[in-house]
Amino acid sequence: MAKKVAVLIKDKERQYEGLRSSLGLLLEDHVVSMFVLNHEVEMTEEYQDNMEFIDEMEGARYSNVPANVEKYGFKMVSLEDVGRMLKEQDLVIPY
Repeated sequence: MAKKVAVLIKDKERQYEGLRSSLGLLLEDHVVSMFVLNHEVEMTEEYQDNMEFIDEMEGARYSNVPANVEKYGFKMVSLEDVGRMLKEQDLVIPY
């Protein structure tokens, strides 16, 4: 049975690990929302490729950092909205 899962990526040093976990959960048919909070992603070719897979697999990407929205196509989210959205999840995985 598919679960609604939020992956919270607050630690910039673990951003790739959070992205890969999001992909793995999507492959297992879970509904995934990935949140990159309080930092701009460090974009590499590999990170970009994996973000494209998240989009293709209909995962959601959110950030409270305008640069991530403008440069990388994340959806803007406020910390208040994050709090409301987390209440709807079955599982929250912090990084």
